[in-house]
Amino acid sequence: MRAGPIAGWRRRGLHGLILTAAVALPGSQAEAQSSPTPRPATPTFGSTNPSSATGAGSTGGPTLRGSGPSGDASTGAASPSEGAVSQTDDGSAGTPARRRSLAPVARPATSAGNNRNPTDLLRLRAIPPRRFGVATTRPVRSIVQTPPPDLRLTPVIRNAVVGAPLPTPSPAPPPAPSLTLLPLAGIGTPGAFLGAALRRPLVVDEAYAPLGIKLGTFTFLPVFQQSVGYDTNPDQITANRAKGSLALRTEGELAFRSDWSSHELAGELRGGYLDFPDNQAASRPNGAGTVRLRLDANRSTTVDVETRFLVETQRPGSPDINATLSNRPIVASYGTTIGVTETFNRLQVSLRGLIDRSEFESATLSNGAILNQSDRNLNQYGLRLRASYEISPVISPFVDVLADTRVYDLRTDSNGIRRNSDGITVTGGARVALTRFVSGEVSAGLQHRTYVDPGLKDLTAPIVNAALIWTASPLTTVRLNAATGIIETAVAGSSGVLTKAVTLEVQHDLLRNLSITLGGGYLASDYDRVNITERGFSATARLDYRFNRWLSMRGSYIYQQIDSSSAGSSFSANTWLLGLRVTP
Repeated sequence: MRAGPIAGWRRRGLHGLILTAAVALPGSQAEAQSSPTPRPATPTFGSTNPSSATGAGSTGGPTLRGSGPSGDASTGAASPSEGAVSQTDDGSAGTPARRRSLAPVARPATSAGNNRNPTDLLRLRAIPPRRFGVATTRPVRSIVQTPPPDLRLTPVIRNAVVGAPLPTPSPAPPPAPSLTLLPLAGIGTPGAFLGAALRRPLVVDEAYAPLGIKLGTFTFLPVFQQSVGYDTNPDQITANRAKGSLALRTEGELAFRSDWSSHELAGELRGGYLDFPDNQAASRPNGAGTVRLRLDANRSTTVDVETRFLVETQRPGSPDINATLSNRPIVASYGTTIGVTETFNRLQVSLRGLIDRSEFESATLSNGAILNQSDRNLNQYGLRLRASYEISPVISPFVDVLADTRVYDLRTDSNGIRRNSDGITVTGGARVALTRFVSGEVSAGLQHRTYVDPGLKDLTAPIVNAALIWTASPLTTVRLNAATGIIETAVAGSSGVLTKAVTLEVQHDLLRNLSITLGGGYLASDYDRVNITERGFSATARLDYRFNRWLSMRGSYIYQQIDSSSAGSSFSANTWLLGLRVTP
């Protein structure tokens, strides 16, 4: 029969409930210890086993600790003979004894005869049930007890700011209008053509690219380089009069770019001085620079403003001088371009006005006389119209028309010739972007010049321009530049000089911080109506090793040769330089 509740339990209050629960608890715990599968603990005030109410164990049933010989009051542990399910005399299974009992937990030993003390019972009920599974102490400890990193000691790597490449003082087609300076201004020096490959900037891995200096909304990339070497022919004169010298090269560069949300102001400036302690007359400066401003009027209209300059020197054996010099006269050219570009869907039309000025320094002859070259100073005014249509992102053909006029400061030169002229150049080509491997621009056309003086013959020459970059592999880059044009001359009886220049460079990265560059150049100059031709060759080799972002070492070699039909104009030279570059 089922045991009923203890009489008067309502009047006993909380103390009676605790005593009643203590009576049923030991039997349930003994049964739970032998049960193979733990079940959720449920408190009860009664037992389903009739014998548990009287504290006497039936045959094969559980026995309360401390109430029979099988109990061990000193240890509080149940006898191993206790079963999980009570059985009757006929062997049939009885009702499970822990159906609504508390979960099994380990209890501390007590000195009392039983563990029905209310304090022990409350402590027992407060202990959470034991969890089965893999211990989580070590994983939790490894996460919680690991100190966080100190952010003040963590290096912050910024993306390298890569500006537009520095201009080279050699003719090149758009999209770099500043590089068309020489044929537009009507001047030309072989050193500018043949030495261009030596000064062209490298493609640097981002891990070693300079970070630049942030000032306001501008990022500046300054460079300072000091080199020492040797030049076998610093004067660039015939071999029988050549005098070698120690070479000291000091140069600085500055590239900057704005960080505006719209519009842009960017520039590249470079200047240097080549000093020859053993031959001071051959010491000379050079430099080039471009500053560009782009104003975004609206989504389809932009206004472009560009200023540029070039500083070079004339070699003593130039046919335009035809005299023995004791110094190298400076040639300076500077100008500006203002233009508007309008985009009509895929059609783009641009109109630009150009103004350039060229000035020649007076030369000092070997006998001390002064050769005045002010009659070669000139201004050039031009208007360029260009229309391109984007067939696809891969190719955009265009047509370019340039009309210009060249006006000299003096009405006639030292030979009494009026050299003012008007010219028109028509070219057609395409801008290509064959995936990421080949990109650039190629164009071809004709240039025609008409001279004011009737004694000068009109000139018509084919024009071929190219500026291509081929990424042969992630480690190898090939650059091809070609340009042609008609430049001015001071040779009597000649209308102008038809000039062709081609440069080819191959840059290969041996390591992320070690690059080698090999290049070659070819120059051809044909003087109109006079028997003067010049052919020039150059070969360059450059090795760049970058210690880190701000310090690198550069070793370079350049070979130059000019073969001229004019007496005393041919020369050859070898130059070695080794220096350090600082890019803060």
